[in-house]
Amino acid sequence: MSTADLALPVSDEALAGRLRARLALVEKELAGHVRSRSPFITEAATHLLAAGGKRFRPLLVLLAAECGDRAESDDVISAACVVELTHLASLYHDDVMDEALVRRAADSANARFDNNIAILTGDLLFARSSELTAELGADAVGIQARAFARLVEGQILEGVAPSAGDDPVAHHLDVIAGKTGALIALSAQYGARFGGASPEIEAALTEYGEIVGVAFQISDDILDIASESDESGKTPGTDLREGIPTLPVLFARRSADPADARLLELLDSDLSDDAALAECLDLIRRHPAMDEARAYVVAESEKAKALLAALPQGPVREALERFADVVAVRST
Repeated sequence: MSTADLALPVSDEALAGRLRARLALVEKELAGHVRSRSPFITEAATHLLAAGGKRFRPLLVLLAAECGDRAESDDVISAACVVELTHLASLYHDDVMDEALVRRAADSANARFDNNIAILTGDLLFARSSELTAELGADAVGIQARAFARLVEGQILEGVAPSAGDDPVAHHLDVIAGKTGALIALSAQYGARFGGASPEIEAALTEYGEIVGVAFQISDDILDIASESDESGKTPGTDLREGIPTLPVLFARRSADPADARLLELLDSDLSDDAALAECLDLIRRHPAMDEARAYVVAESEKAKALLAALPQGPVREALERFADVVAVRST
């Protein structure tokens, strides 16, 4: 049995088999949760779910649950659905904000329908997620609400420039922690809690999820600059062209070296021109800011791995350690 189809690097075949079987249950439950009495609403709510995705967040719930004695609990399956519904809902809103036309190689919901339908469908999925969370108990509602609030704050702050005197790098890391880290931390925490893990393990996995989630997003930012299109599957420099702040760019902007004047000029210019984008990519790829950003990811990966000392040795800990290593290696 191959483990290559899982979004986490699980080498233990028995563990991979359990995760795959439970993920199939999650998939079945998700299909029910997005169904409506209206065929049109069902079509809209199913649109991004049917487009696929790695289901990384629900898989992390299932893996973290293996640290306790209730890994096969129905609550674990429900918790996995909660995080994926929340994630899917945020994608609907993201696509409207970004005016995206494509998501997961399919039409985005706002392109397939319109902005109003996409926003309301996202709201519906958030509501379904909240309904399901309520079944998990009052503590679960509070945990999910706080994570959701952080996610929305991150989405808002992404479009707001740092205040005068604030560090742009700290602002950017705060945005990523909200938009990406909060939901991955929730996934790990829910898995540990509803799987019956100890409070010590739950706390360690929650922090692990936050750190590794942020590091993964930063490694994506690095790859947007460093990789060629045939390696990454997307056009390099997309974030640069769209003026989206990333950690390497923010590090480069700190430079006071006169030799970086041309790079800084390009970063402040219109990069819709292919020649200008190519020149900017060449300059930033050779800039020390790239190594600085890579070093940050590697350090965060090591910090995440250190937290796993709270877990017993075994295939679950190994999979989580390997994932942290993957995050570090993919950026170098």
